[in-house]
Amino acid sequence: MEDTLTLIGLAHEGDPKARDTLVLENTGLVWSIVRRFQGRGCEQEDLYQIGYIGLIKAIDRFDTSYDVKFSTYAVPMIMGEIRRFLRDDGMIKISRSIKEMNVRVQRTREEMMWELGREPTLEEIADKLSVSREEVAAAIDVGAEIESIDKNVGNGDDQNLRLMDRLSDEWHEQENLLNRMLLDEIFSRLDPRDRDIIERRYFKNQTQGEIAADYHISQVQVSRLEKKILRRMREYLDS
Repeated sequence: MEDTLTLIGLAHEGDPKARDTLVLENTGLVWSIVRRFQGRGCEQEDLYQIGYIGLIKAIDRFDTSYDVKFSTYAVPMIMGEIRRFLRDDGMIKISRSIKEMNVRVQRTREEMMWELGREPTLEEIADKLSVSREEVAAAIDVGAEIESIDKNVGNGDDQNLRLMDRLSDEWHEQENLLNRMLLDEIFSRLDPRDRDIIERRYFKNQTQGEIAADYHISQVQVSRLEKKILRRMREYLDS
């Protein structure tokens, strides 16, 4: 697997293969985030399409001088795109507009292939239609079959290898990353005392009695506080 920063640099220079490689390598990340939004009244495939747009934006906007992993930068971009979509309740409107754009993109792509004698880039199609690269990417993607994570991708001695098998290790790492980022977001809303109690109880394995002694309160009070804080954290997560 090529270095991520190298691939991003090539994608910024207009290399479609580098962009496709980055998208494939981060498919698991998008699905991991989509699963967080189950039960919101939208099909997971529709949310994947929206998350895909967020991934493309992350690829296009990531500065290789950032002192962070690309996945760390991409997660909030993908989540933000999905949250805006759900907040605006724009599934029907967006889906219709993307389908209409798909027709325009395919027609323009064919015309430009004849004119240029090669496959046009996303940027060239976008300039021709006076739209953004994200709109072109979404329009192209809506016309293609979403690749199943159960698809057989094996060859040679690995005939039964599935895409799920290839991505499983990445998914585990990305799930942990997403969990940490969500926890950090929730912790940022707690006051210092409440955050300290939760950190001691669930990350430092301290007893309620030990915490009570440090705060000069009873163990019963710590128990009540803990339940109240956990309830508030669940409310933050649901919101």
